[in-house]
Amino acid sequence: MTPEDLQDALLVTIDLAVQHLRLRHGSRLLFEAPVSTAANGPGERRDSGCTPRGWHVIRARIGAGCAENTVFVGRRPTGERYTPALAERYPRRDWILTRILWLSGLEPGRNRLGGVDTMRRYIYIHGSPDGVPMGVPGSHGCIRMRNRDVITLFDLVRPGTRVLITDGEAP
Repeated sequence: MTPEDLQDALLVTIDLAVQHLRLRHGSRLLFEAPVSTAANGPGERRDSGCTPRGWHVIRARIGAGCAENTVFVGRRPTGERYTPALAERYPRRDWILTRILWLSGLEPGRNRLGGVDTMRRYIYIHGSPDGVPMGVPGSHGCIRMRNRDVITLFDLVRPGTRVLITDGEAP
């Protein structure tokens, strides 16, 4: 089996109903972690602040080799490391930390193209401050993870890995 075959068999599932992510290779569970998705719930429309459902693919991996708590703005490291003091200085920032897995929808009209395009909505799986609760909705549409968890996931997946986001229904 080639590395490409391994990646083709990987599947990330994110269940919005239980705020949980799983990475599987076939029927084998490789990794799982709690997440925090949109406070506004599921939805695909641009500017909705919702987490899009359906089939996606990891289009880009950003942040390889960056230190834990590296701050990203516009998908670029700012040179800052997240601290509570930094958070006090910038209370309105939506903290995107450590790693970014940028998602792209695969279903035209549902999560790809037009006013529902996941990639153009800048929907990521990314790290967040340690104090951000997991297992409850709270993001602006992205999938937030603990920093250690997003590093683990980042190291296991590649661009092209499939991602299925569901709202409680079985994949």
